[in-house]
Amino acid sequence: MAATRSSIPPANAAGPIDWQAKLAEHDRWLRTVVYSRVGSPEAVDEVMQEVALAAVRQKAPISDAAKVAPWLYRLSVVQALLYRRKMGRRRKLLDRFTEEYRPTEEDRRTKDPLEWLLAEERRALVRQAMGTLPSRDAEILLLKYTENWSYKELAKKLGISHSAVESRLHRARGRLRERLAELQVIEVTR
Repeated sequence: MAATRSSIPPANAAGPIDWQAKLAEHDRWLRTVVYSRVGSPEAVDEVMQEVALAAVRQKAPISDAAKVAPWLYRLSVVQALLYRRKMGRRRKLLDRFTEEYRPTEEDRRTKDPLEWLLAEERRALVRQAMGTLPSRDAEILLLKYTENWSYKELAKKLGISHSAVESRLHRARGRLRERLAELQVIEVTR
């Protein structure tokens, strides 16, 4: 009798929620909510995908089926806000990139194909030389020149002293110069 009793679910227990059906049932108004928050029809599909993933991946199941709609509403609002935050970061990055790499007057004047070809070849040789450096040297050079970090920032982020940054950069630059000289990219004057 005990085995039969434990296999019967309590009368107030709800089965697992069919999220596909619930999302389909609430899809139209949730899309309206999301659209009002993101303002772009293309973004609505992306946000709704995130809503569906979050609903399926939830850690604490909803016990009351009447609370599904309000929960989906809150989830949609949160996902829309996360999307807007992500787009804001992407927009800032793009703005920073376009500002940093805006063609200068000199760039506009030098449209010579030969100069472009030589610059591309030189870039390829520098990449090749960087590839032959020890990883510590390549790392500190890349952080210094691609991230535009100061010596102080490098020291803080890498957890080393300011003088260690100076010496590591000095040695890394020297090794890079040697590699570039071997590839005949630069002439070394001694």
